[in-house]
Amino acid sequence: MNLAFGGVAVDLVVFLRRVLHQENAEAANNISKWTGTVYIFSLFGAFLSDSYMGRYITCIVFQVIYLVGLMMLSLSSLFFLVVPSKCGDGVGLRPCRPPSQLGIALFYVSTYTTAFGIGGYQPSVATFGADQFDESDATERRSKLAFFSYFYVALNVGSLFSNSFLAFYEDKGMWIRGFWVSTVAVALGLLVFLLGTPYYRHFKPTGNLVTRMVQVFSAAFHKRHIQMPPGEDLHEVEDDEESRIRKLLHRDQLRCLDKAAIVTEEDYHAGNTKNPWRLCTVTQVEEVKCILGMMPIWICTIVYSVEFTQMASTFVEQGTAMDTNLFGRYRVPAASMSVFDITSVLLSVLAYRFVVAPVASRLTKNPDGITDLQRMGSGLVIALFGMLAAAVVEINRRRRVVAMDQPSPMSVLWQAPQYVLIGASEVFMYIGQLDFFSGQMPDGLKCFGSSLCMASISLGNFASMLAVSAVTGITTRRNRRGWITKNLNYGHLELFFLLLVGLSILDFILFVAFAVIYKGTEFKEGGKHISIDI
Repeated sequence: MNLAFGGVAVDLVVFLRRVLHQENAEAANNISKWTGTVYIFSLFGAFLSDSYMGRYITCIVFQVIYLVGLMMLSLSSLFFLVVPSKCGDGVGLRPCRPPSQLGIALFYVSTYTTAFGIGGYQPSVATFGADQFDESDATERRSKLAFFSYFYVALNVGSLFSNSFLAFYEDKGMWIRGFWVSTVAVALGLLVFLLGTPYYRHFKPTGNLVTRMVQVFSAAFHKRHIQMPPGEDLHEVEDDEESRIRKLLHRDQLRCLDKAAIVTEEDYHAGNTKNPWRLCTVTQVEEVKCILGMMPIWICTIVYSVEFTQMASTFVEQGTAMDTNLFGRYRVPAASMSVFDITSVLLSVLAYRFVVAPVASRLTKNPDGITDLQRMGSGLVIALFGMLAAAVVEINRRRRVVAMDQPSPMSVLWQAPQYVLIGASEVFMYIGQLDFFSGQMPDGLKCFGSSLCMASISLGNFASMLAVSAVTGITTRRNRRGWITKNLNYGHLELFFLLLVGLSILDFILFVAFAVIYKGTEFKEGGKHISIDI
């Protein structure tokens, strides 16, 4: 499935420039909008999955939407956009005709249908895979963490194929063939998923998340003048009333919300039936506390996602302004440099699992090596150095420019360190995020937890778009060329990268502060208290 997503994502930024004739800043913003929309749809998919449809059905429905979107993209490109055939190649021998308004409209409808499909699918499939492991068992708990690592590896193996073979199609102007390969990949992925149906472990949806949260705020507001009772005399249901859902232990945080679980005579109507808008369970209250408590951590991950987004936009644009010929014979598409990112991810997963984690485990006495928050913080630091490397490359690229209207003679391979560093940071940040948000979320909100990771990427893309627009607007005042120009030889892209370095340093400081004060979620199951390491 990720082969298809990677194929579209890799093609899109160059497709916008060569086929739709957009400039660098406009193309960078449009790729940020599209990628951001992909991941913002993950919240909608998670809502349907946790509340109504369940993970299994949600996966199937959104895979079908994904498939339909890719078919529309392939057909619209064939009949309306890639004209003449094989235009928009990397050499520039066959420029494309300006697209019609109908062609542009069909392009955006198809790409955003694809975004809707992949966005709704991703959090559900990650959580559905994690559902197959029992967190109360220590061995299966470690297996679940390994699953997230290998799940991310699988995503990157698909990206490796798309960033090599499909990028080759792109460079030859064979856009339509690349889109059809992605379409076939999604169809095969759906078939393989359905073949595993008899072996899956299924969980029923737990009801509307938004309604449950609003009920807590409503009940707490109506009881705002009531004094808290001594001890922990708050409302909770018996074990058999919430089948297969572990209860959350009460925590002394956001005590104002605890009033929603205070029992009064007015809370019941029609005999013994409680009014859910006046009385909530401790577990229900703690669900809200859990979500609110993780928000500061989650917000800090958005700046990281801004850095991650640069691989699909400014890194590619930087690469096209460099020498893409290897050994004087082979021409490498700038988008294919992300192969270094993917290779770094694959090697870093193995290095972490078999070298870093065992060594850290001996030092920290933590069987997982380091906690999820420590892992995420490490990712922030590594990504910071990735942006610094990109700035250094850009400074040297511009120094070696001979003709201002030609790419720099500096080899595109000098981009490898920045891709490698971002790839290594992904292993720490995104795998740590998946395990942290999924593990800390209550059982009925696991899919929502996974979607937070993807929503972070979404907001990172939109933040990147705003940053590019703001930087372009400010730096082009008084008829100046600006930092991000159509011809990067006249710009100062390195200053944009250094700006991200500064934001990353501030973000890391805030992340450490929030991580120190964060208290993990504690569950109750069968009389046992279960605490998830963070």
